[in-house]
Amino acid sequence: MKPYSSTFQTRPFLKIRRAYGDLLAAARTKDVIHGLVEIDVTDARQAIAVARAAGEDISFTAYLLYVIGRAVDEDRTLHAYRRRRTLIIFDDVDANTQIEATVDGQPIVKSVIIRSINHRSIESLTAEIRAEQRTRPASDRRYRWSLAYLSLPRPLRRLIWRVLLHRPHLFRLLGGTIAVSSIGMSGPAGGWGIPVTPATLTITVGGIVTKPRYVDKCLRPRDLLDLTISVDHEIVDGAPAARFARRLSDLIGNCAGLERV
Repeated sequence: MKPYSSTFQTRPFLKIRRAYGDLLAAARTKDVIHGLVEIDVTDARQAIAVARAAGEDISFTAYLLYVIGRAVDEDRTLHAYRRRRTLIIFDDVDANTQIEATVDGQPIVKSVIIRSINHRSIESLTAEIRAEQRTRPASDRRYRWSLAYLSLPRPLRRLIWRVLLHRPHLFRLLGGTIAVSSIGMSGPAGGWGIPVTPATLTITVGGIVTKPRYVDKCLRPRDLLDLTISVDHEIVDGAPAARFARRLSDLIGNCAGLERV
């Protein structure tokens, strides 16, 4: 029997983690509904693999942003925000996504806003993601501003969040118009995540798992991506959310945007 040990380790609680608590508190003011979907990404992944073999740098995350931007662009109410009795519906789809980085030896999630994804090419989205991955968080201006904000007392930070949630243009400037969280990039294959989010539309990207599916009346192994589509039910009803999911599936299934790469 192993003897009892009272030893332990310590590590600093990073100031940036206070932001997660603030985000969760703001999200609890929203009435969010979730849809769990599986999307066949077999052909899209094969097209990306062919492009990479030919020397093209194509990020799968960038491709998802590309098709999400196109699908939202067809019904921009999906990323609308309410201000009193008015819905503000933005022309550009700005995605708040996350890139893992290391600070003081600890992994953190670095928030990155990628603007106008509904008007961008897959190549330009890939280039921006690669650039963000190379940037050191400690020297990033957005990161420094986040630390300055997190030095404020908690009641004042909560007040700032309340102001943001009622100022759509300011919310878009600081947080984008949609959220895309890629938990599946580091987790096990398959599975869905249920986010707590203040965004009107949040896409949580789960893992990819191979399952049998009927294609052209034949049972074949297919790569299925698990996605959670979460919407603020005060603004978006279930039917538009379902149509968005179906359109997103169609775009990916038809390898939209990959025909020329």
